[in-house]
Amino acid sequence: MSKLSRLNLPLLVSLLVCYWVVPAGAQPPDFVSLAEQLKPSVVNISTARTVKPRPPFYRAPRNPGGGDLFEEFFDRFFNERPQSSRKQRSLGSGFIISEDGYILTNDHVVDGADEITVKLSDGREFEGEVRGLDPKLDLALIKIDAGESLPVAILGESDNIKVGEWVMAIGNPFGLEQTVTVGIVSAKGRVIGAGPYDDFIQTDASINPGNSGGPLFNVQGEGIGINAAIVAGGQGIGFAIPVNMAKQILPQLRDEGHVTRGWLGVVIQTLSKELADSFGLEKTHGALINEVVQDSPADKAGLQRGDVLLVYDGEPIEELNDLPRLVAMTPVDKLVKIRIFRDGKEREVKVTIGKMDEGEQEIAAIGKKGGGVLGLSASNVTPELAERFALDGTKGILITRIAADGPAAEANLRIGDLIIEADGKAVKSVKGFEEIVDKMLANKVLRLLIQRKSTLLYTTVTLQ
Repeated sequence: MSKLSRLNLPLLVSLLVCYWVVPAGAQPPDFVSLAEQLKPSVVNISTARTVKPRPPFYRAPRNPGGGDLFEEFFDRFFNERPQSSRKQRSLGSGFIISEDGYILTNDHVVDGADEITVKLSDGREFEGEVRGLDPKLDLALIKIDAGESLPVAILGESDNIKVGEWVMAIGNPFGLEQTVTVGIVSAKGRVIGAGPYDDFIQTDASINPGNSGGPLFNVQGEGIGINAAIVAGGQGIGFAIPVNMAKQILPQLRDEGHVTRGWLGVVIQTLSKELADSFGLEKTHGALINEVVQDSPADKAGLQRGDVLLVYDGEPIEELNDLPRLVAMTPVDKLVKIRIFRDGKEREVKVTIGKMDEGEQEIAAIGKKGGGVLGLSASNVTPELAERFALDGTKGILITRIAADGPAAEANLRIGDLIIEADGKAVKSVKGFEEIVDKMLANKVLRLLIQRKSTLLYTTVTLQ
């Protein structure tokens, strides 16, 4: 081999490899034109909420009659120090979905905000108004009045995207306005424990704090996701809510301000290979019923413990999380056909879907009769919740959510606390707790006994 041939061999191999990797005629997307086209529809959202000082939090003594002098001094010093209210500010993103100024973003971007400022790509700023919230999907709809038609992001079909497709994220990471990042769809259908209807698009397009609520676009310039979460400490791992899930609830958010969901009334579990074999099923697809709620739609339709749900309203149940999403999106009072497997045979059952009990939403605005608002969400303690939060028994009601600036937060209540007593009365259910609070007048102090892990604590909450 000549010296010239040896020098050209690596170049020849390189050219052959490049030809094999990039097919002839293939071109990467024109990200420059795409960014210019899409940026006007993306907005920056800044919020401010007033954080009030927390009142003293009194603790039931572990050793009645005795005490720790240092601990007593410590508690008195910090509990009695005067504190003042302060403004807590945060940043997020959103995108315009109608010419008259409706903007889609995340619930966690605007929830509890006293002030919402929306900044357009041209630098103009407007006051934003919350028109609808859905904490379970982490979506929010806000409105601005710009006095003119605004550029709109077209909503695409997230069901049609494929792993490996190019995507572009635009947002406000760390306050860096109108930042554009690109990557691919890394995975679909991710369940990350963010809520009951997890079905995230995973992407390696760079997403950071401040991107929340911003759009994820495909190369056709269509919004196919709402950026919502990242893996702490992870690089190149971000998650977006599929836009099709948002499109299903947008009319309710716009017209009602909240979402009404369907309810079936079953507790389900994953069908393992061993369980499938024991039931005589060849595949592990489907959802196994391990409990039917009494007087629920499922109970009235004759569904039983041990039934395996295979198809719901024409949609196969491939994974456990498919069923809650499908039921939730079903209109109330709709008659649906469900195919189940029971006693070695498939059969069809018709169920009239009920309305999901929004007890958590009601308790968040508890005390409407007396004008009081606690700023918390709570749930009756089910065996599943008891196991999840490592609770001993099922007494009391479980706090599942705390509003950042509400009376519950001021009283230092926490998610996972059990409310055992209210105003000296035993609390056995959410409904019973509501009745106690509704009888009290606004600005009255409510004494609570809570259980936090293995410790009983007294605290007081001032109703507003």
